[in-house]
Amino acid sequence: MKPTPPGWPRISPALFYTDPRRAIDWLCQAFGFEVRILVDGPDGSVMHSELTYGDGVIMVSGASAEAPGPDSHWRQRLTSPASIGGRVTQALAVYVDDVQAHHDRAAAHGAEICDPLTTQDYGPEYWSDRGYGAYDCEGHRWWFMQRLRTGSA
Repeated sequence: MKPTPPGWPRISPALFYTDPRRAIDWLCQAFGFEVRILVDGPDGSVMHSELTYGDGVIMVSGASAEAPGPDSHWRQRLTSPASIGGRVTQALAVYVDDVQAHHDRAAAHGAEICDPLTTQDYGPEYWSDRGYGAYDCEGHRWWFMQRLRTGSA
């Protein structure tokens, strides 16, 4: 395999929000992401952004079908869970260093905790994680986990 560009993991999800600027602020405050780059569109919209959490990268932009440009044909299919009754088609999983502190921070900033902190133990040959599930400010589904034990398999 060829190497990835510097600073990029192999997989980098893109999330679409009806108000991406508000979502970026919220993701930083509630979940601890940091803005690496924010490209403003000529109309003040968010054209592109990159947020990091450790060595992970997500991209956040608007879910607007009216976006001009050569890619407007596929933008018609982009949406936020907030605009479709909270339905979710994917979830993101993030490993954190201190899941209890992360949970408390997210809850304090209004994250909807949908799965309480729970320890999942898959046996000595696999792993044990402690984690929780949450919805962000527009309804994207997240899992945050802390590895407690790595197995022998």
